[in-house]
Parts: sequence; structure tokens; C-alpha cells
Amino acid sequence: MFQNGSRYEKAGTYTVTLRDGTPVTVTRIPLPRQRPVLGWHKRTDDERLDLLAFHYLGDATAAWALGWCNDAMVLDALAAHELVAIPRPE
Repeated sequence: MFQNGSRYEKAGTYTVTLRDGTPVTVTRIPLPRQRPVLGWHKRTDDERLDLLAFHYLGDATAAWALGWCNDAMVLDALAAHELVAIPRPE
């Protein structure tokens, strides 16, 4: 259902029942987990997080890992960070 490497890949699912009785399968929200920091990147205004994720982690869709490593619930919050912690690749 999800791509390999997605944070939802191993999250699992469960079923809820809507008010009208319709069962719906939903994905569990994965909790952030800390990864060791590889180092720090001094970010400029024009650097996109997906490009940083591709450069350091080899996967542009792993930008969420940058958010988790920097305690940012929303990736846009990293726009205010001058230094971005880079997690070690798994």
C-alpha cells in the first residue's frame, strides 16, 4: 500500500466503524523515533528539504526523517532553522 521506505510502511492498520455502520480501514500514525545525528547542514533560504533528504539520505521522499530528527512536527517549521540536523541513514 505504501512505498518502501515510507514512514507508514510498517505502521499497521485498524478498522473503525462510521456512524452509518460502514467499516473503514485506517493507517496508524507512526510515532517519531530518534535516529543518531550524522551531522548538521547550514541551510540557505532557497534549499528545499526534499533536496537535502535526497543528498544526505538518498531519497527525496524521506524529508519527514529530517523533521523527526529536528523535533519539527510540521516540515515547514524547519524553514526557521538555520542548522538542520541530518539523521544517519538506516
